[in-house]
Amino acid sequence: MKRSLLARAAVAATAVAGLVLAGCGDTDAPRGDQADISVLAMDASQMQTLKKLTKRHFTAETGITVDYTLLPENEARERMNREFATQAGTYDVASVSAYEVPIYSDNGWLVPLDSYVKANEDFDQDDVFPNLVSSLTGEDGKLYAEPFYGEGSFLMYRKDLFREEGLTMPPKPTWAQVADLAAKVDDADGASGICLRGLPGWGQNLAPLNTVVNTFGGAWYDTDWNARLTSPEFRKAVGFYVDLLRSHGEPGADRMGVLEILDRFVQGKCAMMYDATSLASSIEADGSAVKGKVGYVPAPHDRTEKAGWLWTWAWGIQQASENKDAAWKFISWASSKEYQQLVGQEIGWTAAPAGNRKSLYSNPAYQQAAGAWYRQEYRAATDSADPKNPGVGPRPYTGIGFLGIPEFAVLGTAVSEQIAAAVAGQQPVDKALEKSQDLAQAAAAKYRGE
Repeated sequence: MKRSLLARAAVAATAVAGLVLAGCGDTDAPRGDQADISVLAMDASQMQTLKKLTKRHFTAETGITVDYTLLPENEARERMNREFATQAGTYDVASVSAYEVPIYSDNGWLVPLDSYVKANEDFDQDDVFPNLVSSLTGEDGKLYAEPFYGEGSFLMYRKDLFREEGLTMPPKPTWAQVADLAAKVDDADGASGICLRGLPGWGQNLAPLNTVVNTFGGAWYDTDWNARLTSPEFRKAVGFYVDLLRSHGEPGADRMGVLEILDRFVQGKCAMMYDATSLASSIEADGSAVKGKVGYVPAPHDRTEKAGWLWTWAWGIQQASENKDAAWKFISWASSKEYQQLVGQEIGWTAAPAGNRKSLYSNPAYQQAAGAWYRQEYRAATDSADPKNPGVGPRPYTGIGFLGIPEFAVLGTAVSEQIAAAVAGQQPVDKALEKSQDLAQAAAAKYRGE
């Protein structure tokens, strides 16, 4: 892959970056102020907690000051893509995701971390979930980022509504069983049978839909990079997802993303929801109408035994950084067991960055605080689909809820718009997939040598 092409694709991708998190830009100091390392990250609650604790702990212990630039996700991606593509060296560390790592590492934009990990036994790399390590490992077998927190996906359901309707949730449901349950529980106490993301965006409706495609046996491309979006398996998966939303999903589903369906769920307006494990802390928070009423089971499956997605926000070092050793010290602190312990003790255990380390799930304090969901959260992290082989049969790309190629941010969003139009009833699924097939075929032309 040529760097110039990837750089252009990376910059273009920012306009359609995935799941949007609320928040406003936040920087520790104006650019140009002196800091031992500069960190660029998306603005989320976990990052705000990290920033709050850094000076009193990391800087006090190491003498290394940290200049944070925290931005909304789309803005953070835009700046990060430009920064890394040009190797400007403005930031030493950035919060890269499982999507960026294979692209950035292939271009030599990230520092391999293997030697740092080997020299720092206290970091305990073996404690990090293997699936996350795999998603942050380049094609050359080297590790390029350390997870700050991770998430899988699972099915959440209202135990009270199921009990009232005389329904039982299977311990490992299939999608066919979920559809049947959605029909039976639909409109119980005014709740939709199931809430799913329908909003366009490669990180919105395609995130859950791709897991359905994988477990139904579909794939975006065959091993020769021929598009497969009109294959029987892909058609069946998309048809199932769209029909489920249209028949038993939330009203206006084509306008509903993760934040919207979470809001409906905590208000008691959904009987089931399939989405990220990281949402559980909001569902069980004080003020939630369904706190203590929700059950959690693994991501539904079909042809595969394992399903669900795997995602992480992780720390990577820019190759152009002049402070690589200090950057690693920051990463090894922010992604450590000790940092999780610090957050748990000072902020609260449900605020600890989860989904990245095994040890958190054997901690009695976390078990007590996250008692409603931590077992399934752990299971999602350890037993999710394999990022390198998430479905049935070989494929030329990596990723579960996304494709690890730079073109996917633009391609995925274009396809997601076609899917949303089908959810809205504006076109049939077959028409949506015919259009999507053409888009996918064109996007992979260079991989076919055309």
